[in-house]
Amino acid sequence: MPLFDRKDKSRYATFSRRTLMMGGGVGMVLTALGARLYQLQIVEGDQFRTKAEENSINKRLLAPLRGRIVDRFGVELANNKKNYRVVLIPEEATGGVEAALDTIGRIILIAPHERERILREIAANKKFMPAVVAENLTWQEYSLVNLHLPYLSGVRPEVGETRDYPFGDVLSHVLGYVAAVSPDDMKNDSDQLLSLPGFRIGKRGIEKAFDSQVRGAAGVSEEEVNAYGRVIRELGREPGEPGSDVYLTVDQQVQQFAVQRIGGESAACVVMDITNGDVLALASTPGFDPNLFNVGITPPQWQQLLSDDHTPLINKALSGLYPPGSTFKPAVALAALDAGAITPDFSVLCTGSMAFGNYVFHCYQKGGHGHVDLHRGIAVSCDIYFYNVARKLGIDGIEAGAHKLGYGQATGIEIPGERAGVVPGRAWKERAYHAPWQEGETLNTGIGQGYVLVTPIQLCTAAARIASGNAVSPRIVRVVGPDVHQRPELKRLDVSDKALAAVQAGMNAVTNEPGGTAYAWRITQPGFEMAGKTGTAQVRRISEAEHIAGVRKNDTLPWKLRDHALFIAYAPVGNPRYAAAIIQEHGATTSHPHVQMVRDILLFTQQRDTANLPTAYPVNATSVGSADSHT
Repeated sequence: MPLFDRKDKSRYATFSRRTLMMGGGVGMVLTALGARLYQLQIVEGDQFRTKAEENSINKRLLAPLRGRIVDRFGVELANNKKNYRVVLIPEEATGGVEAALDTIGRIILIAPHERERILREIAANKKFMPAVVAENLTWQEYSLVNLHLPYLSGVRPEVGETRDYPFGDVLSHVLGYVAAVSPDDMKNDSDQLLSLPGFRIGKRGIEKAFDSQVRGAAGVSEEEVNAYGRVIRELGREPGEPGSDVYLTVDQQVQQFAVQRIGGESAACVVMDITNGDVLALASTPGFDPNLFNVGITPPQWQQLLSDDHTPLINKALSGLYPPGSTFKPAVALAALDAGAITPDFSVLCTGSMAFGNYVFHCYQKGGHGHVDLHRGIAVSCDIYFYNVARKLGIDGIEAGAHKLGYGQATGIEIPGERAGVVPGRAWKERAYHAPWQEGETLNTGIGQGYVLVTPIQLCTAAARIASGNAVSPRIVRVVGPDVHQRPELKRLDVSDKALAAVQAGMNAVTNEPGGTAYAWRITQPGFEMAGKTGTAQVRRISEAEHIAGVRKNDTLPWKLRDHALFIAYAPVGNPRYAAAIIQEHGATTSHPHVQMVRDILLFTQQRDTANLPTAYPVNATSVGSADSHT
């Protein structure tokens, strides 16, 4: 039966209108869709095509090679080596991550704290993101992983680059080290390289001071990825720009000899070319292996470094502060002579003690030294003589003279962490203690005790200035990339030549005249003789009974209670070229091992004669006319 009776015209007409309206509506929708498709595909097609391509291509930063750090002869002190490592892709690990780590752990060692780190890293990232399981593997370990690779689901061996310090602890305090980026580093540095997984930056020493130069510029890898961010293929690669090389003034052989000669003592030694301030050796012992911080130091290793009473993490040469003891006496003598407070003929009678106010000041020599003038006062290091010199000069004169030799101020050497030390004075004490200066404190300052504090680099600088008469300042960086670190021409010290000559003669007597405090440990080879000044710095108050007995019993005391031993020197005496200074913590013994160390180090340096050896500075750098281009 038909749905509508053709005779029922009213009902048919209604159905026709509805059909027409519905058809029209559908047509309008299709027209709108067609127009929108035309707009998207034809009118705006290029724009959306570009956006789609951007969504499918991911640009990934590539870490550049870190610049080398080399010594004055081109010996590599910090370089890059192959980093054999193993990564794990969690989603590909059959049986789960824990089982995969168990299997890998039967081939290479995975410490418990490293396993925890791996699990934390995997939990924080997507399952297809690789996590570093182990790096800096030996070739044998890496080969074992590759041998068992068919049975290690989700494991991928990789080869990259990592920082390497071939001389270990010998240069640890000069070079510093690189380590993982911390949150604080991210706040203070906007370089996108810092966001790369496993990226290392300089944390101490030259690595820190010149991190931006040796870091280099990032490369870029273009990768095609899917909607989930998984890499499909690499489309292109633009390698980064390697960092600049840094050329130091250090002579690796002098540095290594100094460290070996000091041995296991807690000490610092600096050797400097007095003609231009080039630091040939800057040793602080014991050191630490900077490679540990790159590969990841373990908690037991870190705790051992922290608990060592010889403080291997402290750069004693730059940040260790010590009373200079008698090594300060040449500075007092030079200031007194230059100011006219004394003449070389000024003499006193040393009976072993002198009264000043209500206090008795003692000389280290029981019974005294008898009649002492400037020359003998320096040679035998008579305390009573220098008490009198300090009293005549006054604290203001001592303070001014010490500053001329570089005490009480940072030298400006390029390694971070240098401390300025203390040269006390009236204004200083008022600021520090809100108390007036006392005259008795001037006497203590005159023998390098009391408030005065210095660093080994300052001691070496002072020795270089006394030897040369010039305002020598130390430096340890010669060239960075193509740029020479220019130094101003040396200026003459504002002191008289006669005053300098008198102090130099006294320091020569210390080592080369019988009765001098270092005569027994002098350099005997003709033409290599050294001049110097010994020093002992008290770390505790000497009792009256010890003064009366005339023996301080330093050799028999516990190590921490023994006096520090110091020595400054320069050589050769006839034509000074090299200066050296040493501080041996709690090392003041009758055999003066610290003097013997400097003697051997200065002799080795002279016989090596770095002035006549060709350096390896870049040609374009050494061609620049500088005050010290002859080196």
